[in-house]
Amino acid sequence: TPIFLTALLLLAMSNATVAADGEKLYQQKACATCHGPTGNEPILPTYPKISGQNLDYLVRQMNDIKSGARDNGASVAMQALVSNLDDSDINAIAQYLSER
Repeated sequence: TPIFLTALLLLAMSNATVAADGEKLYQQKACATCHGPTGNEPILPTYPKISGQNLDYLVRQMNDIKSGARDNGASVAMQALVSNLDDSDINAIAQYLSER
């Protein structure tokens, strides 16, 4: 139906906007400094490759690091960076990375 197709188009457009915002935030919030320009070139072999990961996984990891629920390994270094992200920022970055 036309209404359904319109809804699908609007959803696709909003997802593209979120992903674009996520790409911008990924750069602005210094994620690329450690994970590389595409998320798959970490500066240390112990840092994860994050591009192409599952959306929910990425959101959960960033939220766990932000809350302190995850405090192992290099996540301590990330805590200061993710502490400045709100839910919208986290979701946008996660969506951008999951679609790469």
